[in-house]
Amino acid sequence: MLAALSSQAAVSAEKQTKDAPKWRPYSDTIAIDAMGGFGRMGGTGDGTYTDLELADVRASGLTAVRLSLAPEGAFWFNDAAYQTTLRRISETDRSVLSYPDVFTRVLNGADLARAHRERKVGLIYGFQETSPIGEDVDRIEIFHQAGVRLIQLTHNRRNLVGDGSMEPSNAGISNLGHKIIEGLNAKRIVVDLAHGGRRTMNEGIAASKSPAIISHTGCAALSDHPRCAPDDTLRLMAERGGVAGIIFWPYLRKDTQPMAIDVIRHIEHAINVCGEDHVGIGTDGTVSAYDRTPQFETENRAMIKDMVEQGIFEAGRPQDLYVFIPDLNDVRRFEILGAMLAARGHSDTRIAKILGGNFARVMSEVWG
Repeated sequence: MLAALSSQAAVSAEKQTKDAPKWRPYSDTIAIDAMGGFGRMGGTGDGTYTDLELADVRASGLTAVRLSLAPEGAFWFNDAAYQTTLRRISETDRSVLSYPDVFTRVLNGADLARAHRERKVGLIYGFQETSPIGEDVDRIEIFHQAGVRLIQLTHNRRNLVGDGSMEPSNAGISNLGHKIIEGLNAKRIVVDLAHGGRRTMNEGIAASKSPAIISHTGCAALSDHPRCAPDDTLRLMAERGGVAGIIFWPYLRKDTQPMAIDVIRHIEHAINVCGEDHVGIGTDGTVSAYDRTPQFETENRAMIKDMVEQGIFEAGRPQDLYVFIPDLNDVRRFEILGAMLAARGHSDTRIAKILGGNFARVMSEVWG
């Protein structure tokens, strides 16, 4: 669903970036999106990108993006998830080979530093679902050899590992789940608890011997949505050295469309709860800005309607709800957010931690 914009839209996007607020230290900052992707609406989805899409990646100023290479959103109880994931890994490998001046693979902490130094965007191979592993814990080794460095235990639904955030039973981590966490720890793969049910998050954080992250979430104290983490979960995660990434989705509010100020409120609340060393960003969106054409608006309303019917969003939300932050709809959104945080009195050191320094620290600690 990702494709090139019209030339008129490209000019508009360039103007938006040019006029966006600047945060002077951004070019020297390791900026990491702990859940993201590339391309524009209507594209191939096979790891190939247009020149305009690649220009977006270069312009973003990001150091690394964690990708989701496993299928999710359905029950995967056969080898389809395994085979699909291997194909997606292969397609992403091809992206690195096809665009060596834009992308580089990230396998360890040194690779993050190298990506920043070389002004490339590092690709962190990750999953949002453990179904590709199935019951075969030995597959963790296969995926590690293929470059996977971050695995999320559950998506919204229940799987063999535990309950996702949309499961009402809140059953927590299974016996198999504990074995998989042990396997991830042994291979130095980051354990991610995003999308987990409340018990799944807490039990997963406690079970992991290495710091676990919640890559893209919000603060339940501000928006009590199943996809947001309660304060006790955030504290437990921080006590064990992890980082929570604030998401750019409508989970940040339960009434109207969230805006940049809502992202900031969640960041500030998370800082108050677990400290500035344990907060980051996981947008759960594409690096490119969304071109809000009439066709996009029609397709977006249909998508939001379907999500309301699934129970992902509450009934009564606006029909033109967006799964991005409208006033951060820019390839330089991390820099814009940095400028906004600076205007509210946050130090450059703190902002650098939030934009990527904290994730770089914990990832480097786990990977070596």
